Amino acid sequence: MAVKLTERAADEVKRFRKEHNFDENMLLRIGVAGGGCSGFNYTLNFDDKFDDKADSKYDWHGVEVVVDKKSALYLDGTTVDWYESLEKQGFTFENPNAVKSCGCGSSFQA
Repeated sequence: MAVKLTERAADEVKRFRKEHNFDENMLLRIGVAGGGCSGFNYTLNFDDKFDDKADSKYDWHGVEVVVDKKSALYLDGTTVDWYESLEKQGFTFENPNAVKSCGCGSSFQA
């Protein structure tokens, strides 16, 4: 399985990239890092580097997504979406590997 990006999330990535004048060749890197109140934090960054030995690459709705192999162990099957309401907006992660997550949704325990 892969890390999936919904069409709504892909549209937001494209909007952000255009608004900040990022090159179209910049990849969206999704990963995990130690920390947060539950053990791991989700990371989203733009990157111009891809290592075919250390990374996996996917194309979702015209956005190239890169995940390093270590993060892929924790993110396999995860869907990244964009949520927007009057109270808040941001990317959400639906991760089937998370056994516990914090109230803010930005960290998890596997």
